[in-house]
Amino acid sequence: MEGPLSGVTVVALEQAVSAPMCTRALGDFGARVIKVENPRGGDFARHYDDVVGGLAAHFVWVNRGKESVALDVKSDAGLAVLHRLLDRADVLVSNLTPGTTAKLGLSPADLEVRHPQVIAVEIDGYGPGGPLSHKRAYDLLVQAESGACAVTGHPGAPAKPGPPVADVCSGLYAALSVLALLHGKGRGRPAASVAVSMFDTMTELMGYPLTYTRHSGVEQQPLGMGSPAVAPYGAYRTADGHTVVLGTTNDREWRRLARNVLGRPDLADDERFATNAGRVAHRAVLDAEIAAWCARHDLRVVQESADAAGIGNSRFNTQSDVLAHPQLTARGRWREIDTPGGPVLALLPPPVIAGYEPPMGPVPALGAHTDAVLGELGMTRAEIGALREQGAVR
Repeated sequence: MEGPLSGVTVVALEQAVSAPMCTRALGDFGARVIKVENPRGGDFARHYDDVVGGLAAHFVWVNRGKESVALDVKSDAGLAVLHRLLDRADVLVSNLTPGTTAKLGLSPADLEVRHPQVIAVEIDGYGPGGPLSHKRAYDLLVQAESGACAVTGHPGAPAKPGPPVADVCSGLYAALSVLALLHGKGRGRPAASVAVSMFDTMTELMGYPLTYTRHSGVEQQPLGMGSPAVAPYGAYRTADGHTVVLGTTNDREWRRLARNVLGRPDLADDERFATNAGRVAHRAVLDAEIAAWCARHDLRVVQESADAAGIGNSRFNTQSDVLAHPQLTARGRWREIDTPGGPVLALLPPPVIAGYEPPMGPVPALGAHTDAVLGELGMTRAEIGALREQGAVR
């Protein structure tokens, strides 16, 4: 079965994570992704580290299945080649520094004139028109600016959420926008442009704490592996040295936890804990009771008791634990992909489409597809060689 985006060509002027995540998601659905890289080093994320056979883990993660064309778009000859690529493209995705696409004549307004069929996607840090619009933006910087770090960690010890959620979620919002705009084109609407800012994305993800503070005047404090919204909901050490995470989301679940797991009907009937608001107010009391019970039982017993009572639970895992996780193995979630440093294992994308196997193509070496892609434009070996001598391609 062909992918739902088979026949769609995406050109990417991208670095780091946000735009590469967008284009990788589109590629997972079958789009062709042509990644245009600077001949002198390429996407700087290639060089964050060298742990994957000489390639960086970030780069391998978000760049499989793409074609790398090493093209100096700041040169007249390189920019002319890029325009020839855009003549055949459906989408241009970029996350260059603010103002760069305009300087290159590739702003959405420029594309509307010269390449009206192209959907222009720009991912930036803070969006245009504000006092921070000119600033560079990286994941940690935006997470801090948006308040995400203030609700992560512990009181007095804020922390950055581990995964680069500002980058990833901005990329996924951009991919979602591309799908919507492609649908519109398929119904006869003209190509449109979309701008996604990392700050807007993170303030959207902060929707619950921002809403709570606006209407209560209270700035909720981070609780480590807990939630300020509900209780009991947190991590507890078990007798055999593991950590179990137990969660309740309503009054019925709390009563089942108290009666059927802890064996404490007195807690279930205690008016202090009858509602979630009361349990949040007396969180320390409940956490102490649950922690004491978990400390007397092994992880297996705790999880079996919670499952039997219909209580949500999980095991706290490290990265190494997840690599060997039986849920991933049993469901066949790993695939081997090629890289310039040799084959590696990669996870399938989250969406499971009936009858469709995602392409899971190789991670490209810098400029690995330059000659082939330029050849598709009708350029001869001599013409490509001349561009190479000029430094316009690699």
